[in-house]
Amino acid sequence: MFEEKIREGFDVFVHDAGESFGAVRKVSRESIVVYVENTGDFTIPLSAVKEVHDDKIVLYCSKLDINLRRAIGHAHEAERTPYG
Repeated sequence: MFEEKIREGFDVFVHDAGESFGAVRKVSRESIVVYVENTGDFTIPLSAVKEVHDDKIVLYCSKLDINLRRAIGHAHEAERTPYG
């Protein structure tokens, strides 16, 4: 199914470049639980996983819940300064 088996601790992305927005906390047969920075845990169906490789997971953004997409958009806000 995937190039690599999904494991706890893998970084999670919405595309293959850029910053990760969270990490896998739990893996089940049908879903993964991902901690999203600055928000908390979200359960994501495996059908939303596009790729698994190099200890990272890439998701199909179009298959994600709107609340999760909003959380991803705010994942790194605490790291940003008003000057850049």
